[in-house]
Amino acid sequence: MKIRKVNEETRAKVYALLRSAFPKSENEALLVQKLHAQGRPIFDWVCLHTNKVIAYIAFSNAYHGSDRCGLHLAPMAVAPEFQRQGVGSELLHFALRQERIKSEPLYVLGQPDYYKRFGFEPCRLPLCPFDKNNAHFLSLRNLATSSFMIGYEPEFKILAKPAERRR
Repeated sequence: MKIRKVNEETRAKVYALLRSAFPKSENEALLVQKLHAQGRPIFDWVCLHTNKVIAYIAFSNAYHGSDRCGLHLAPMAVAPEFQRQGVGSELLHFALRQERIKSEPLYVLGQPDYYKRFGFEPCRLPLCPFDKNNAHFLSLRNLATSSFMIGYEPEFKILAKPAERRR
């Protein structure tokens, strides 16, 4: 297994992976396609096995109003045939060690039991617009002390109701 930055050669494979990892939703693939197309600042990596993209992770900017306040981890995916083998954990550990990621406040909307293993904690502040009561919203190195609605890149609007499609 090799971990590499996403490039033009691997982008189509990333979109295909997202479609297979999220078979009931086109949103994750569309989100990443739009982020790439708009040239948004995004930090993303793939895990390759025999030249096949088997896992993907991305971080995009998080906002407090118009000020950047950290990074969102989204999406993260592992090919169905490689799930539950530690591939996603290895990729996340790798990403968390990267210079641009390791010093930033991080936010993720996901399964608390999974992300707690990596140091993420339930997040009361800021508020997540996609998660009523922040039940699945976690953070790492979160310094927020005031209440505000955390912002996402505009492309995340396609995920307008993700709290309703919990897995």
